[in-house]
Amino acid sequence: MSDREGTWLGLRKRAKPLVQAGVLLGLGLGGFFDGIVIHQILQWHHMLSSHHDPSIANDLRLNMMADGFFHVATYIFTVLGVVLLWRAWRRPAVPRSGRTLFGSVISGWGLFNLGEGIVNHHLLGIHHVWPAGPGSVLLWDGAFLVWGILFVIGGYAIVRGDEAVSVAPEVETEPT
Repeated sequence: MSDREGTWLGLRKRAKPLVQAGVLLGLGLGGFFDGIVIHQILQWHHMLSSHHDPSIANDLRLNMMADGFFHVATYIFTVLGVVLLWRAWRRPAVPRSGRTLFGSVISGWGLFNLGEGIVNHHLLGIHHVWPAGPGSVLLWDGAFLVWGILFVIGGYAIVRGDEAVSVAPEVETEPT
């Protein structure tokens, strides 16, 4: 038996709009969690707090402004995710699956952690997860990346476990 509608990332192609909406929502929510919890509440770092120029790294006003631009980006991801979700659920072929949406959001959050961690922590070095925390900076930055990988894989597993969007393996039957 063949899947006539096509597949996308191992899922039924009709689920693509819902998954894309969830991933964008996850990127936004992951960014908001990072910015609100880690930057503002815990105050482990700001956007430029490990910049190589100490006058930039220690300028709280500049760091707060950079945090604000970071929040603007996460807000844009979230709004785009809501718009895509609204558009997806207006299409009758797109499954209205909370499980797929939830798994996609988790994967998007993981993608946020991976992108932000690789670019800002490792490539640019403009900030690190918890430079003043116990253990090495590399430990915290590495844990942030592992968290991202686990969220991507876990979210995808949640989506793949949803019968509404997963592609059933073809069952071969013996000729009689």
